[in-house]
Amino acid sequence: MANIFKNAFAVNVNHAAYAVLYTAPASTTTVVLGLAICNKTGNSVDISVQVQDAGSTAYQVLDTVSVPGRTTLEVLAGQKYVLETTDVLRVKAGSANSIDCSIGIMEIT
Repeated sequence: MANIFKNAFAVNVNHAAYAVLYTAPASTTTVVLGLAICNKTGNSVDISVQVQDAGSTAYQVLDTVSVPGRTTLEVLAGQKYVLETTDVLRVKAGSANSIDCSIGIMEIT
């Protein structure tokens, strides 16, 4: 088995619907090491994060958490979330063009 460290990014996170931040590839287990949520505006913006499993069931990880203006919120750090093959990590912002997200992951192939 190989362990491959990677990053994934979402710029100007969608506010109308969940946007895909990362999808676990086929034959791969992924460990989410950390998620940084950056609010680029001067106002507080809500963010929601969910994992959608291969069976299309969505599970909330964060639900409408307020990120203060001009700050970065580090979440999922110190906790290990395991994404199995084809699981999806999705994000949604409370307003348009306000949030960028980045995750650090380890793919196990």
